[in-house]
Amino acid sequence: MFERAIAEMRALSPATFNQWFHGVQFEDLTDGVLSLRAQNEFVMEWVRENFLPVLAEKIRRQTGWSVQTRWTLDPKLERPLADGVTQAPIRPRPLMLRPSASVPPPPLPAVTAAAMAAAAAAAHAGPGGADGASEVGGGLTLVQGGGSGDGPRSQRGAMPEELNAKHTFGTFVVGPSNQLAHAAAVAAAGGGGRRYNPLFICGGTGLGKTHLVHAIAYRVWEERPAARIIYVSAERFTNEFIAAIQHHKMDEFRAKYRTACDLLLVDDIQFLAGREQTQEEFFHTFNALHASDRQIVVTSDKYPQNLERMAERLVSRFSWGLVADIQVPELETRVAIVQHKAAQEGIVLGDDVALYLAQTISSNVRELEGTLIRLAAKSSLTGQPVDLAFAKGEISATAPRADRMSVEDIQRAVCHHFHLRSIDLTSKDRHKSVAFARHVAMYLCKQRLKCSFPEIGRAFGNRDHTTVMSAVRKIEAQRESDPQVRAHLEALERKLAEG
Repeated sequence: MFERAIAEMRALSPATFNQWFHGVQFEDLTDGVLSLRAQNEFVMEWVRENFLPVLAEKIRRQTGWSVQTRWTLDPKLERPLADGVTQAPIRPRPLMLRPSASVPPPPLPAVTAAAMAAAAAAAHAGPGGADGASEVGGGLTLVQGGGSGDGPRSQRGAMPEELNAKHTFGTFVVGPSNQLAHAAAVAAAGGGGRRYNPLFICGGTGLGKTHLVHAIAYRVWEERPAARIIYVSAERFTNEFIAAIQHHKMDEFRAKYRTACDLLLVDDIQFLAGREQTQEEFFHTFNALHASDRQIVVTSDKYPQNLERMAERLVSRFSWGLVADIQVPELETRVAIVQHKAAQEGIVLGDDVALYLAQTISSNVRELEGTLIRLAAKSSLTGQPVDLAFAKGEISATAPRADRMSVEDIQRAVCHHFHLRSIDLTSKDRHKSVAFARHVAMYLCKQRLKCSFPEIGRAFGNRDHTTVMSAVRKIEAQRESDPQVRAHLEALERKLAEG
């Protein structure tokens, strides 16, 4: 795949290609991460700015991957791309990493008391401590229990069964709404760039938080075989903690999370709200892992400062590293998601159908993909192609009224309520009454349709997304403090609910 993309690049301008790619060497292409070696920083910057966007797009068209690039500087290159050498090993992405139902998953390594003590000492001593324990791929080498003569040896740890084999970086569609979170996740998995610890990923339901967490786990599992990975929901962490107290196994619980763990991934941390004893335990677990520079990744549906009934010291620690949010994807990103999912599932889908689905379902990526799968299943049963007429008929027949609502519906309702013309909302008119109605309409589009700020801006006369953001926040504040504004909103919401 890389050879074909680079050949197409060379054909565009052979002389220019040879001039710059004489200082670039191909290393690897795995799961959407392209590793390149540059002769110096000047060459790296020039290629990154002038050639890489086109090259990444060519690879994306061939594979469906959203390509991220990892650079290494090396003045002595053995296989410059200008010489036509692209034969560095390309590791295939595993199709299915989860064991089948008939084959039990590989057991976790049995850790002897001596190994556990050594690991605990290492956690306190830090890198290069006096305990002498060796590190393999970022994880301590464990001693496998058994007969005499067994020595230290590296082995691949078990992969958590809860992970979805399809949730990799290669299958994650990157757009402006999730670019920061994706880049931070790649870095957390060791894919280059600054690594933040902890990484706190926040966003609404179905926007890709769990996908990124699974992708981090898979990348680490592939590249650091000895790494011990724990993926757990906040609810499960709580249940395990309660069980450990009940059965007097707190030492084992703490060893699992504080000592025998190189990567801790915690989903839906908001469910620790109000559980003071569990928060206390997680606080000390966090401190132990962070002190030994072991990666912690946490997801939530709220920003740390908005977490309710959460200990202040935990909220503070969640902000130590990077807080990366995922917004509702823009229309273009949603279209790319639909097309990518269709290609992944072998569904023949026209561009018009992809656009229709992306316009109709705007708030939830999971729902968007689920609707596509449902249409494909119905198509296979009835023998009808998944064309625009078929998609419109199925969605209108099954979707609730609220899901079929559009920005235009809200604009019409607001204009009727405030006795305005539809053109007033998209005009440059700044009269107080028109501006207020416009702000209300923007607020309702955000709350009811979950549209992104740029999408709303385009629907209201191509206004900037910061203008929309300001309008939404203003109405939110007035709804709490101004009874008249609240009455307008409640009347409009009733009208919209009635259809």
